[in-house]
Amino acid sequence: MERFRRAPELGPRILFFTGGSALRRLSRTLKNYTHNSIHLVTPFDSGGSSAKLRNSFGMLSVGDLRNRLMALADEGALGNPEIFALFSHRLEEHVSTAVLQAQLDRMVTGDHPLVAAVPEPMRRIVQVHLRRFASHMPDDFDLRAASVGNLILAGGYLDSDRDIESVIFLFSKLVNVRGVVRPTVEADLHLAAELASGTVAVGQHRLTGKETEPIGEAINRLQLSKSLTSLQPASAAIDSKTRELIRSAELICYPMGSFYTSVVANLLPAGVGSAIGQRRCPKIYIPNLTGDPELLGSSVIHEVDTLLDYVRRDAGEDTPTEAILNMVLIDPDDTRYGRAVDTDALRARGITVLVHPIAAETKHLHNAEAVSQILLSLA
Repeated sequence: MERFRRAPELGPRILFFTGGSALRRLSRTLKNYTHNSIHLVTPFDSGGSSAKLRNSFGMLSVGDLRNRLMALADEGALGNPEIFALFSHRLEEHVSTAVLQAQLDRMVTGDHPLVAAVPEPMRRIVQVHLRRFASHMPDDFDLRAASVGNLILAGGYLDSDRDIESVIFLFSKLVNVRGVVRPTVEADLHLAAELASGTVAVGQHRLTGKETEPIGEAINRLQLSKSLTSLQPASAAIDSKTRELIRSAELICYPMGSFYTSVVANLLPAGVGSAIGQRRCPKIYIPNLTGDPELLGSSVIHEVDTLLDYVRRDAGEDTPTEAILNMVLIDPDDTRYGRAVDTDALRARGITVLVHPIAAETKHLHNAEAVSQILLSLA
């Protein structure tokens, strides 16, 4: 660990299939040891500030990308605390449209204190992207509680002929992002889940229990949809760069986070499963502790079987378990999981069970330092 800390630029390529906030603390810790982690982020979020942008511009979700870019940014670099404060800022929720428009106008002109604090050339780039967003913003766009970071990325997306990779590259260089952040696919699609009752819930925001009531049922199947209002089956495929990122990984991690909408969602695009199956490196699953409404009625062995199933849909039904998953990381206090943790069943599938104190004192959270050390030791 000390060797990694002294030379993080030489650290291992640990790849995560991930969503938003659940991996923020781990990412901020991991960048102290490796600058080469790879974060393939689901672009299918349909809630919050991202939803308004998607509805207005027909684009992928940028909220989780923003979250991870900021988590991996070099916190000691000139201007980064100021850019972090700006990207993390949300406009007020309980004020008039005129007030919100005035706040956005001040950001565009550079008069707003959060923008004025950002040093050049970052300030000018922020203003250009905010100006592009403002010029394309529909008259009825709801700015209440809007994430300023999302507005900036959306403006950059529009300014780059709808190429999110160019925007990510630019901001990664500006804030010295210590790793690779990329959407799994650049697709304006949504998640749809068939529930235990046979009903279908369309939209990531309807599954996570953060903006609506928890679904209250087990999820039987997850798929992609062209529409957010009704199920219209769709497909997507990864490009050659994403395929090469998976094939270059020294460790593949199915991490904690909303199980279906953050982890399984990344396995839906064509090409992901086959790339995983072809990459010979350690592969590990870190189950959520209690608190994930998407895992109602689940068990850790069921989650493992689900991961195997979704990868095999692309990699082939005869893909051996060891090509998809080798290890599961478990805290010794299995009461923290709130569901069955059958280590014997895991071992019967040829999976190594790593038992180590990884739970933080705070409920539902993992100890980022402990998890980082284990991942680094395996890569």
